[in-house]
Amino acid sequence: MAVFIYLADLYPEAGLAPAIGDPLRGPYLRWLAFYGSCFEPAVVDRAMKREPAPASTAPYGDYDTMLKTLTDQLAAGPYLLGERFSAADVLWGTALTWTTMFKLVPELPAISAYMARVNARPAVARARAKDAELAAAQG
Repeated sequence: MAVFIYLADLYPEAGLAPAIGDPLRGPYLRWLAFYGSCFEPAVVDRAMKREPAPASTAPYGDYDTMLKTLTDQLAAGPYLLGERFSAADVLWGTALTWTTMFKLVPELPAISAYMARVNARPAVARARAKDAELAAAQG
């Protein structure tokens, strides 16, 4: 999360982060923080078949609550900040693509539609092409 915040703020011309003072800055930071403090722990607990911690000590409550919070926001879309694409969508689009691929997160309609929107962006195609080029160079 820190790397996403740092890079998006370092290169404001890319338009991937609401500026400090922008009303969307809070929701932007919320969704970045939600990833690391709620989504990841809930997914790991589920994958490891661990019981969640008591609700009073678990930042995400339980897996189903975390997933509903996420899917409700994705359904409001098209992106986490509504019409505005941000670095939060770069993080979440990548994470959801990976976690659904490994069946750690179900491919619910809101998640599938969101991943399709994020993965259809031209920058994603360019990044994947560069990754393939670098992988090929490694042999």
